[in-house]
Amino acid sequence: MKRKILITLSIIFAVGVCVIGYTQATTKPSSDKAQQREQRHIEREQRRAERQAEYEKYINSIILARNYQFSPQSMQQEPAGPVRLLNNPNFGIQVWGSEVDIFLPYIKGVTPPYYTVMFNYTMPSVDRYITEQTQEGWLVTFASSLFSGSDYDFSLEIYTSSGSATLTISSPWYPDVQYIGGISGLN
Repeated sequence: MKRKILITLSIIFAVGVCVIGYTQATTKPSSDKAQQREQRHIEREQRRAERQAEYEKYINSIILARNYQFSPQSMQQEPAGPVRLLNNPNFGIQVWGSEVDIFLPYIKGVTPPYYTVMFNYTMPSVDRYITEQTQEGWLVTFASSLFSGSDYDFSLEIYTSSGSATLTISSPWYPDVQYIGGISGLN
């Protein structure tokens, strides 16, 4: 019986020594690896923050220079019309200084059935072009008659952190139409 207890204690002692030795052998390199991993993590966070700051600076510069385009991805008649996806890469609004080029589908009609028309205009200037900085980016507003008898008000909310934007076109005769998309610079 004493022999069994002695053998069992010897085995437990040997296993304990092996586990302690293995733990000590791997602990020090593990902490070095952890420090290296943490350092790489901090460096990646700093690079991402720098890239984000550069992107926001880029968005700010193209808005202030009036050299940008809005490319819509979806449109919806307000207040609760169906969302329509826009896959045509030619749709959008381009702003070059005082000149504005518009090529967008627009939903007209006071009561159903509504119908879609195309705004396809190049305007040498627009009325009341205002650029206002907001908490999340920019609010650009302007108005134009689009060579017709009524005025259309354009309101473009730009989010500098993501480059996304929301365009709302208002008219006194038709419900508002809202477009969701993105902002990019023109070459």
